Amino acid sequence: MSLWDSCRTLIACFLVALFAFPSQNMLAQNHVVSPGELQQQVVASSQVPQHNIQRINEFFSSALAQKALHDHHIDATQVKAAVSQLSDEELSKIAARTDKAQKDFAAGAITDHLLILIVIAIAVVLIIVLAVKL
Repeated sequence: MSLWDSCRTLIACFLVALFAFPSQNMLAQNHVVSPGELQQQVVASSQVPQHNIQRINEFFSSALAQKALHDHHIDATQVKAAVSQLSDEELSKIAARTDKAQKDFAAGAITDHLLILIVIAIAVVLIIVLAVKL
């Protein structure tokens, strides 16, 4: 085997190794989350609970809900305080229930009386949750 054949074999082995095993930088670039994406995820995750709080507060701010709370001697500020103490999971569940109640009421699937009962039930649950957490 000549020197030239040895060089060709060595170069071929080097090129095979170079392309068969990509560098660590190439691998890392495919799996790293960019700082912009990470920041967007953090902002989005912090906005969800705030949005849920807003949805629940809007539910209790309706004229019918305010009347129901007043007629049953439930303090609206206590309800709002309780909402702010809920965990993200609890906020999500309560927000979904208040949205469903509003949609059902708007569609005529439930009456004023039933909506008042739902408002009172959710308010009582919120106040109980607040009392337990304190």
